[in-house]
Amino acid sequence: MLLDGELLHELPPRQVAQRLGVLPQSPLVPEGVTVADLVARGRQPHQRWWQQWSPADQEAVKTALADADIAELADRPVEALSGGQRQRVWIAMALAQQTEALLLDEPTTFLDVAHQVEVLRLMRRLQQGGRTVVAVLHELNQAARYADHVIAMKDGRIVAAGPPADVITAPLITDVFALDCTVIPCPVTATPLVIPNP
Repeated sequence: MLLDGELLHELPPRQVAQRLGVLPQSPLVPEGVTVADLVARGRQPHQRWWQQWSPADQEAVKTALADADIAELADRPVEALSGGQRQRVWIAMALAQQTEALLLDEPTTFLDVAHQVEVLRLMRRLQQGGRTVVAVLHELNQAARYADHVIAMKDGRIVAAGPPADVITAPLITDVFALDCTVIPCPVTATPLVIPNP
């Protein structure tokens, strides 16, 4: 696997962590850690033994907490939070890394619809600000609305890739997901809208 043309396994872990933020689907929460402490761990790749914390680190954590809409939870233990709140804490930690690229595995898991949309809008703003954001999404209408490029996979192989309008079609949805559906333009965004057939 390559990262900016270099073999990923040959790069020092700190260098990878400075360039690539990763949010797994079900990260484990350390016991007794507060929200602010966990988000601050996203700054570890930028730390040096002679400089453990800086005003830039503090600002990165503050911004990440605000962007993930969890600033008011900063002093609470992560283990006391709901699943959706925890997910936003993990997203904030990835944001605090301030990497050029983010890999997110189901970033909207455990979130209610309003917070799902907030997270997807945040990912869009990050992308528009110059970051590369790659997310695994199983909600087809969210992928169609918020992604610039969609990759459809079946049995571990890519079956289609391109703009959402080219990829999210009724024949492809039937082939990949065995779902009989109709795909129409969304009346708000004109992006593909998948409607299961009765």
